[in-house]
Amino acid sequence: MPIVPRARRVLPVLVPLLLATLLVACKREPEELAGATSEPAATVRELVDHLRRDDLAGFARAAVPPADHAVLETAWREDRSRWPLTELPLSQQLVPMLATFSAPGSEQALMRDFNRQFARQDRDLRDAARSLGLFGVQYLKKEGEYSPTQRVHYTQVVQALSAWAQDAPLADPALARNTINRMAAAARKAGLSSEADLRAAGMDGSLRRLAPVLAETKATFTRYGLPLETTLADLRTGLVEQKGDRATVRIHYPLGNREIDSQVSLERRDGRWYLSDYLRAAERARPPPPPAEPPAEPEPPTSAPPTTAAR
Repeated sequence: MPIVPRARRVLPVLVPLLLATLLVACKREPEELAGATSEPAATVRELVDHLRRDDLAGFARAAVPPADHAVLETAWREDRSRWPLTELPLSQQLVPMLATFSAPGSEQALMRDFNRQFARQDRDLRDAARSLGLFGVQYLKKEGEYSPTQRVHYTQVVQALSAWAQDAPLADPALARNTINRMAAAARKAGLSSEADLRAAGMDGSLRRLAPVLAETKATFTRYGLPLETTLADLRTGLVEQKGDRATVRIHYPLGNREIDSQVSLERRDGRWYLSDYLRAAERARPPPPPAEPPAEPEPPTSAPPTTAAR
């Protein structure tokens, strides 16, 4: 038939052409936002670069002025702050999670729980992901100590994660076993399974020890089809507005099949730009002023000795 010889002539030309088109599309750089070269926009990208390198301690040092960093370190050791961990949604679950993974025999116990509750339960997990997404959005709208910009940002993130989780292979036993084993090893390496451990290590020490946990968390999401390295690499920033020592920066990045678009406020201190939310966190971490001493009671007047009348 004449179609076969024709296909033999066309395919050798068409296939390389399609492959070249796909390669060009994959290598295309994300379009820069307006004001990307401004100092405020560059400041946000610098913080993201620390996260790309799993450098949580470096992130904390760059995120606030040195004096505020010292305040936050002191507040951490006095259990008055857990910044920057509190910037994470549902951050109160971090220490219980580390304790669960680092417990002796956690791999076997968690795998038994997985097999009993989740293994091959694809439909139930899809429904759970949808429900948790709805719950997370409602929680962020009403609960927690988040600024308005954080609530807008985190709501988009929760919605994107919910959409991803509904299609992710969360019920795959082989993936689960691999993930549990690797996360348990990372949690044990961190050695932070209680608030007492965090207190003893201090903010800087705790963040250094959490670096392998962050690295393994990113690798886990990648195995489940959510490459967070790509999210961080493709994050773009641009300047929306700058008035004196205040600025607004737009942040845009891919997360799963969604595009997250948000704005953050920055302030300039001693020639450097910092996110306003982080500066407020440092202010809240300052120790309360000592109670004012009550005014001293006035001393009662001393009575003069009686005088003897002259005779």
